[in-house]
Amino acid sequence: MIPVSQPFLPPKDEYDALVGELWDTKWLTNNGRFVRRLENELKTYLQVPYLQFVNNGTIALQLAIKSLGINKEVITTPFSFIATTTSILWENCRPVFVDIDPTTLCIDPFKIEEAITDETQAILATHVYGIPCDVEKIEDIAKKHNLKVIYDAAHAFGVQYKGKSLLSFGDISTLSFHATKLFHTVEGGAIVTNSGVEFEQRIKLLRSFGFESEQYIMAGINGKNSEFHAAMGLCNLKYIDEIILKRKRISEIYDRHLANKLTKPNIPKDVDYNYAYYPVIFEKEEDLLRAQSKLSKNGIESRRYFYPSLNKLSYLPDYYSCPISEDISSRILCLPLFSDLMHEEVERISNVIMEKDMVETI
Repeated sequence: MIPVSQPFLPPKDEYDALVGELWDTKWLTNNGRFVRRLENELKTYLQVPYLQFVNNGTIALQLAIKSLGINKEVITTPFSFIATTTSILWENCRPVFVDIDPTTLCIDPFKIEEAITDETQAILATHVYGIPCDVEKIEDIAKKHNLKVIYDAAHAFGVQYKGKSLLSFGDISTLSFHATKLFHTVEGGAIVTNSGVEFEQRIKLLRSFGFESEQYIMAGINGKNSEFHAAMGLCNLKYIDEIILKRKRISEIYDRHLANKLTKPNIPKDVDYNYAYYPVIFEKEEDLLRAQSKLSKNGIESRRYFYPSLNKLSYLPDYYSCPISEDISSRILCLPLFSDLMHEEVERISNVIMEKDMVETI
């Protein structure tokens, strides 16, 4: 079976060496030296001033909302992983959906302004598959209406836009370091802020019960991560450029076979991409289902990512029509992409998809 994703693992002896240090020190959690070291190395690699390592990407989103004092309406995208929406709901806020751009699949900034009301406090947008949102337009809207901007950057590790880190835009960007991600710590995530050291300290307190030096300063939560997870991150970070290069080469093989047959989301100019995913868009949902079935019969996993469009979740307080997202979510499929995927396997996957009986209606 060819999986749709597979985590990179560093040489075992490198991880064992760090774990051995943990056995000696017995400092396993609570902001140990591996966590602090990982945060510093990530800040350097990602070119950001403030970063807090947390236990997953969903907690990162919730802490972002909480730290900004958001408690009313949040304009967001229907085309994302479910955590983007449920984090808004979990923080007792109201998600307001606007549709997506049909080329990048990110939130359509030209539809944001018409959705703003007196209750709107923030925009929570996703850099879908690591493709940047229209950050300049969103910034203009936010400034005009005094809104906070949070970017779900779970897919955007290492992405550069116009020569600077994509994470440097907005008030907060959140990252996921789940095992399926480009860079992982087995489980984990991070919050990147651009609002100064005092705001970073607020997030740090919220991450750790609101507790510091035997004083309870504010109502916090346990968003800390362990030294074991940080150790995995330290090992993996050394290989991240190699990982991205391998994924780029795999994507280029897919492109040679599929680019003229199937549509892909558009990556804007001035973007140094990270090749987080390889999504393809079929002409009809029936074509996708047929392709997915054929792949499965040949021992190849694929994933309908993202499906369904989040504005159609049954437990939402309100329904918003987002026809582009609803349409795209029914026709998009992510193909296997991970650094150890063999080039001949990419050829095989492409050949299965492009068999005549599968593409005759495309």
